[in-house]
Amino acid sequence: MRIETIHTGNFMLDGGAMFGTVPKSIWQRINPADENNMCNWAMRCLLVEDGNRLILIDTGMGEKQSEKFFGYYYLNGIHSLQKSLNDAGVDFNDITDVVLTHLHFDHCGGAVKWNSMKDGYELTFPNANYWVHPTHWDHAISPNPREKASFLTENMLPIQEMGQLKFIGEDLKITKNISGILAQGHTESMFCPKISVGDKTLVFMADMIPSAGHIRPNYVMGYDIRPLDTMRERATFLKEAVAKDYTLFFEHDLNLECGKAILTDRGYKLGDAGSLTNFF
Repeated sequence: MRIETIHTGNFMLDGGAMFGTVPKSIWQRINPADENNMCNWAMRCLLVEDGNRLILIDTGMGEKQSEKFFGYYYLNGIHSLQKSLNDAGVDFNDITDVVLTHLHFDHCGGAVKWNSMKDGYELTFPNANYWVHPTHWDHAISPNPREKASFLTENMLPIQEMGQLKFIGEDLKITKNISGILAQGHTESMFCPKISVGDKTLVFMADMIPSAGHIRPNYVMGYDIRPLDTMRERATFLKEAVAKDYTLFFEHDLNLECGKAILTDRGYKLGDAGSLTNFF
C-alpha cells in the first residue's frame, strides 16, 4: 500500500472561531494570529493506493469560486491540488475513488471544476467514484441555517448529476484496508477514514481533530454544530487511539502532518509528531 500527503494550499480562519471558548491567551501560543485575529491553516489531503484503486481523501477548496469568495479566506502557499498530484506522478484521470469526509467547501471544493468554457461544471476526477456518507449527503443538500454557507451546491450536485455519487455503506468500508469512524459533533455524520497499513493504523481526522492544537477534548471549534458531542467523541476516540497506537493525520495543521496522542496526568496531549514519512 502506498500513502502520500497531498497539499492543496493554505487558508486563513478566525482564531476564535477555530478554538471556541478557549481564550486567545492560551491558543495563540500554538496558533499565532495576525492583526486581524486570523490564523493560517493547511488543507491537507491524502492519496492512498490500495491494490488497483487509487484513492484521494478530500480535495481541498478548489479553484472555481469567485475572487470575492477567496478574498474572505486569504488563500496562500505554493501548493495546489493539481501540482501536488502531478508531483506524486498522478493525473486527475488516474484517481479511481474520491472519499469526502464531509461536504464543507474546504474539504470538497476541489471535487468539481469549471469546464473549459467556464459556462458549466465538470468533475475534476472523471473516472472516479465519489464516496459520501448518505446521512451526511442528505444533511448537506438541505442544510441548517448555521451551516448553509459552508455547503455550496456547485461542489455537490454535479457529482450526483453526473452519476458518480456513491454512498458509504453501513459497514463503513471503502476497501478491505480502509474503513472509517462516524463523528456527529462537527457536522452530521462526518466520515473519518481509518487506514490499515500492515500492522499500523492511520486515522484521517478531518474536523474531529483538525490540528494538533485541537487534541485536547475541550478545544472545540465554534463551527461545530454539537460541541458537547465533539468533546465526547474525541475523548472516546483518543482512548482507543492511545490503546491501539494509532497515528493521527491532521488535515488543517499548518506544520504537522501526523502525530500520536498520549495520556498524561493532565489529560490527552500530543506525543511524537512530524511528517507522514516519519510514521509510515
